[in-house]
Amino acid sequence: MRTSLSAALSAVLLVLLAVLVPFGALSAWVDLELDDTDRYLAAVSPLASDTDVRNTVATVVTDEAMKNIDVGPLQDTVEQFLHETALSFTTTEAFQRAWDSANRTAHQAVTASLHGDDGKAVTIDLAPVIEEVKKELVDSGVPFADRIPVRETSITVLSADRADELRSSFRWLRYCSVWPAVATVVLLVLVLGLTLVRGGPRAALTTAAVAGGGLVLGAVLLRIAVAVGRDRVLDEVPGTDRAGAAAVYDALTASLRTTVWIVLIVGAVLVVGGLPGRFVAGRRGRTAAAAPSGT
Repeated sequence: MRTSLSAALSAVLLVLLAVLVPFGALSAWVDLELDDTDRYLAAVSPLASDTDVRNTVATVVTDEAMKNIDVGPLQDTVEQFLHETALSFTTTEAFQRAWDSANRTAHQAVTASLHGDDGKAVTIDLAPVIEEVKKELVDSGVPFADRIPVRETSITVLSADRADELRSSFRWLRYCSVWPAVATVVLLVLVLGLTLVRGGPRAALTTAAVAGGGLVLGAVLLRIAVAVGRDRVLDEVPGTDRAGAAAVYDALTASLRTTVWIVLIVGAVLVVGGLPGRFVAGRRGRTAAAAPSGT
């Protein structure tokens, strides 16, 4: 009976940790990073030097410019020249400033879309970037640069349909904040502490191994959730924007992937340390019981 109860409690602990780890990580991520403008910018700002983002921006700028340019047989040559010039501009500090400005505005759209009811797609408006590109090209005397239109031209990072699907989930995660993550740590400490006090080292080591298994399983589920989320988000993004949207998604979820590795390592340490330690403690207990008592 006692063995069955211990097995049931171990199973409950395993399931609880496996559920709390991804839920806690996601809720803390939404509240502390995705909902915070400064942390959002810190995550996406380095993308100004990302190859996919630079190519996407240069292509968008070139496509918009070529809508207003008609030079007959030289069309392809001018298009290639403008693309290479725009791509070169994406390596400058001016582009970095324009990218940061565009993303600060985009963050307002992210929060409005995920916490509101507007049903709009989440986009990054490249108008500030295009304005900087046009100014740079005009100042450099690049032909036809003055024909580049400065208007709202966006990269879609989350379609309206996906935003609608995710909105209720994001609201719940934001509401829960860091508390599920705190609950995970408190549960782990309490269970290990109570087991050590009531059952001794052997029981504590067994519980540690079970808890480690729960952490490992939770880390795996979190990694799967991040991967599935990536596929679902990018599935509805237009093909021309997909590379840029993928770079933004990966940048925003980098902390989640780091959490996966941290939890995975901690869980593996508990499993590796708990199981062998349990057998050692059990063998010592049997040896002590079999030893003849002194007279």
